[in-house]
Amino acid sequence: MREQLLLFCNWSTLGVCAALKLPQIFAVLAARSARGISLPSLLLELAGFLVFLQYQCYYEYPLLTYLEYPILIAQDALLLLCVFHFNGNVKGAAPYLAVFVASWFVLPLQKWIIDLAMNLSTFISTASKFAQLQYLWKTRDSGAVSVLSWSLASYTCAILVRFVIMLALNLWVTATVRHYRTTVVKAE
Repeated sequence: MREQLLLFCNWSTLGVCAALKLPQIFAVLAARSARGISLPSLLLELAGFLVFLQYQCYYEYPLLTYLEYPILIAQDALLLLCVFHFNGNVKGAAPYLAVFVASWFVLPLQKWIIDLAMNLSTFISTASKFAQLQYLWKTRDSGAVSVLSWSLASYTCAILVRFVIMLALNLWVTATVRHYRTTVVKAE
């Protein structure tokens, strides 16, 4: 049963990721506007995906453990081009795309570079969400931002909630053990 649940989570996440950015891309194309989409958020997200993919490739993890990332990167790159197109500056995407391509080759040059980048990838991904939120709060306009894309992204993260809860509980038990261990030592 556990193995089947894990298989379902893996394949459903892969399926959702295969279509994750499509509603956003279609919303931008339908609105003929990128209003509401934070460029820094999109760039940070793309950077986080790129780091994760390169890390998985570098350490030769099985393809099924990271197959969604090439798909997400392709979708984000297309969305990035749409944002630049509707902001009237398609050529403005070139430096960013050049940096991402160069990063792909720089990241695996040294083990410490890819390891450091991977350690920072959670911060980068978190920063991308805060950049989008900050942009929405600042403009007070969600424009062409797709609720469906963000809902699908929430689903892919919900599977990891169990691990976050277990981490919190394990840390709580650790702290409690340390607290009582200190109390017992002081009593003696």
